[in-house]
Amino acid sequence: MKHISTNGKLFIPKKILLQIISLFLHPKRYNMQTTLSKYVKAMRKQHRLTQVELSEKSGVGLRFVRELEQGKPTLRLDKVNQILNLFGAEVGVVPMTKTNDR
Repeated sequence: MKHISTNGKLFIPKKILLQIISLFLHPKRYNMQTTLSKYVKAMRKQHRLTQVELSEKSGVGLRFVRELEQGKPTLRLDKVNQILNLFGAEVGVVPMTKTNDR
């Protein structure tokens, strides 16, 4: 599972990068659930893991992996981070900038 290139920089697959860009261009089409679930599913497939293998490697239950990939609206962040850590990522606090529509 390599997510860091030989020059030490994080490698983000083109498909994931396009989803991230689309999120910023069309924020109303996405929400945290769909983006997170798509990211986890895409990374799992990129690393050629089944849901069972992902649950075993991350130490969370298979049911949790399935619920995460299906976009369940309430999830335990510690378990989400257990999965994301396998891909070199984590959920954390990100400062927001105020806009007129918020």
